[in-house]
Amino acid sequence: MEDTAAAGSAAPRRRGGGLWRNRDFLVFWTGETLSLYGTQVTTLALPLAAVLVFDASAEELGVLRFLQLVPFLGLAMLFGVWVDRVRKRPVMIGANAARMVLIGLVPALSAADVLNLPLLYAVAFGIGVAQVLFDVSWMSYVPVLVKDRRHLVEANTKLSTTSSSADVAGPGVAGVLVNALTAPTAMAVNAVTYLLSIVSLLAIRTPEPRPAKPERRRSIRADLVEGLRFVFGSRLLRAIALVGCACNFFSVMILSLFLLYAVRGQHLSAATIGLVLGVGAVGGLAGSALSGTVIRRVSVGKAYLVSVSGIFVAPLLIPAAGGSKLMVTGVFIASFLVFYASLSVANVVIVSLRQTITPDPLMARMTAAMRTLMHGGGALGGPVGGLLAGALGLHEALWLAAVLSAVMLVPIALSPVSRLHEMPAPAPVP
Repeated sequence: MEDTAAAGSAAPRRRGGGLWRNRDFLVFWTGETLSLYGTQVTTLALPLAAVLVFDASAEELGVLRFLQLVPFLGLAMLFGVWVDRVRKRPVMIGANAARMVLIGLVPALSAADVLNLPLLYAVAFGIGVAQVLFDVSWMSYVPVLVKDRRHLVEANTKLSTTSSSADVAGPGVAGVLVNALTAPTAMAVNAVTYLLSIVSLLAIRTPEPRPAKPERRRSIRADLVEGLRFVFGSRLLRAIALVGCACNFFSVMILSLFLLYAVRGQHLSAATIGLVLGVGAVGGLAGSALSGTVIRRVSVGKAYLVSVSGIFVAPLLIPAAGGSKLMVTGVFIASFLVFYASLSVANVVIVSLRQTITPDPLMARMTAAMRTLMHGGGALGGPVGGLLAGALGLHEALWLAAVLSAVMLVPIALSPVSRLHEMPAPAPVP
């Protein structure tokens, strides 16, 4: 997630409690928690600003979302090459500073009455670029603070728990702020949280060693190929990457179909759908809180097998739901509870495994390759789901997507990750 103080901090005071004595990790965790809650405000306020201020159409909202995601596909691998060559903390500070300024521009431009939709598009794209840069960096930075890789599971459990709590509470807080302040003005709150995150990063004392310079100058292409070769050359990372791509593909497809099916097929209100997703997200919070215990009590492989299987099987409940609206709503909630709880445990296992296996000089490129595959899968899931719904109908498309998702149990059961008893040793530097 090397100095004497940091090494001492990693020594556990009690089982599972080692990081409570690691000051710098706690500072980093606090800053991340604040920015995650703030991000929930922008996640809601940015599209609402487009709708409420500019009366944006569904197509224009689609463009807004696309501009936030497309940097992952186009820039993640290039950023990964660069981040592996430099210290991560200054990059993270710069990325959050960029997000703070860009998000702060929205209320400022709105107050000056010069905000328009093209400017909102530009802000969305800029935020997406900065998010890619930060995401590629922070996963590579955690092992700098957590020197003993046996504590990476604990670190990722803590980070996952606050991420899940932000998913649960964040939309409600964001809704209150947007209602009270207007959508553009509410984004100022997010700008402040990024400022606090920057302060937390500046307060970290653990020295970050400069990455060793290669004996000979290497091209960006050579470094990029080396990163991809490492990921796809490792049977464990390759299995994680392909399953993760499929997971995002089916998750985005099914969620997109679910929203339409819940409104048009089951005639649920927006408030009921919000309740389904909000209560479902509580499963993610519970999964994050229990993930460390689960991993300690069963093998790494079993934790991976059960949690990832839950992600792919839970969607079967959605098209199977029937009866009264109350029963349908209850089954929908059960589906999302299982999905989010499984996803939280799986994320802790997978991220910890990736960080344990990967040598520090390749950490950012590994993360970038994973991010590119996963966001690529997610980007394809929405359009494919739309094509299926147009050809088969919403309910039939949901059944087909859910059944195909469940078929992923076969490669998951055969995966070498599912047979791991404990975290493997780090791979040698190529």
